[in-house]
Amino acid sequence: MTSLKEKVLELTNKFFPNVVEQRRHLHANPELSFKEFETSDYIAKQLDLLGIPYQRGFVETGIVAHIYGNNPKSKTFAIRGDMDALPIHENTGLDFASVNKGVMHACGHDVHTSSVLGAAAILNELRNEFDGTVKLIFQPGEEVLPGGASLMIKEGALENPQPEGIIGQHVYPQFEAGTVGFRPGMYMASADEIHLHVNGIGGHAAEPYRITNPIIIASKIILELQKINEIGKEKDIPTIISIGFVEGLGATNVVPNQVYIQGTFRTLNEEWRFKVHQMISDICHSVTAEMGGSVDVDVRVGYPFLENDINLTERSKIYAIELLGAENVKDLDIRMGGEDFSYYTHHLPGCFYRLGTSEPNNPSTGLHTPTFMVDENALKVGMSLLSWIALQELKHV
Repeated sequence: MTSLKEKVLELTNKFFPNVVEQRRHLHANPELSFKEFETSDYIAKQLDLLGIPYQRGFVETGIVAHIYGNNPKSKTFAIRGDMDALPIHENTGLDFASVNKGVMHACGHDVHTSSVLGAAAILNELRNEFDGTVKLIFQPGEEVLPGGASLMIKEGALENPQPEGIIGQHVYPQFEAGTVGFRPGMYMASADEIHLHVNGIGGHAAEPYRITNPIIIASKIILELQKINEIGKEKDIPTIISIGFVEGLGATNVVPNQVYIQGTFRTLNEEWRFKVHQMISDICHSVTAEMGGSVDVDVRVGYPFLENDINLTERSKIYAIELLGAENVKDLDIRMGGEDFSYYTHHLPGCFYRLGTSEPNNPSTGLHTPTFMVDENALKVGMSLLSWIALQELKHV
C-alpha cells in the first residue's frame, strides 16, 4: 500500500516539470507591487486547469482559492504565496530573464507563487486524504507599504472560512536547494520607514555666514540617530536605524535649501518601537532648532514583527524532517529583515520558514540583486513541503 508520503513525492515528480514552466513564465513576466494584473490572470488560468474554485479582486490582483477535502467545514488551513517583483534591471543571462525592463523577480516571489501552485496540484489530487479545507492566498504587494497582506486581511481573505493556521515560505540563498530552515517564536523585525525634510537657507557656498546649511544639519541628525542603535544595545533590544538615501541637490559652490533623508528602523519590541518613533522626532527637532533650521519628520509605520507560533512551527519542523530528513532541516537565527506575512501571524497561528535555493557548493548572489538566481530543484521542496504540512495539519482524526 502506498503511503501518503510516497503519494506526495510521486505527485511532486509528476507536477515538477509544469511547476518549473510556471516559475519561468512568472520570472519572465514580473510585475511591480499592486500592478500584478497579468500575473493574476495567469494564476487564475492555472487554477482553472486544476478545477480549483477561487475568488478574485482582493486588493484588485489578489486571489483566494479553496481545495475542499472530506468534511470541508471541520477545519481550514491556509497557504500563502506573494507574487510581486522589484524595480531592478535583471542581469542573469537566463533564457527566461525578465522581458519587462527594470522589473525583476529578485526576491523569489516567482518561486513562492509557483510552489503554491504546485502544492495546489498535489493537494487537489489528494483531497480525499484530508479533512477540512485548504485556503490558498495569492497575495500582491509584499514589497511596499502598507503591505498586501494587511489589505488582503481587511478585504476578508481570512474569512469564509477562517483558517486555524497559516504557512508561508521564503527563498533563502544561504541554504542549498533541498534544505529548509525553521525558527519558533520571534523571528523577524518590525520595519518602519524614516522620511525627513531638513530645511535651511541655501546660497553661495563661499558665503557660509549668509546661509544655514541643511547638509551640515542633516549630517548631525544622521549621527545623532545612530546613537539610538547603541541605546537599544544597552537595553538588550535588537535595534537598527540605517540611513540609505540623502539628497541635497546642491553643487560645489551651491548650498541647497533642503536635504531629503530616507532610512529604515527595525526592532523586535513593540513598546520600544513606538518610543523610538518619538525619539527620532525629538532628535530631529532638537538638532535643527539648535542649528537654526527646521525639519519635517515622517516616520511611516510599516510591518509589525513576525512571531512564528511555537506549536505550529515545531510541528512543521517535525513534518519537514519526516519528508526531507533531519540533515536537510536547519535552525534559523533571528533576522532584522521585515516581511508582511507578519500581519497574518497577528491574526492566527503562523509559520514562516526558509527554502534553500542555492546550487550545491555554488552560493547564489543575495536577494534584491540583479544577478539573483535559484536552483530550480528547490521547487520540489517548496511544493512538496507546503502540501505535506497542510496534509498533516488536516489529516484524518
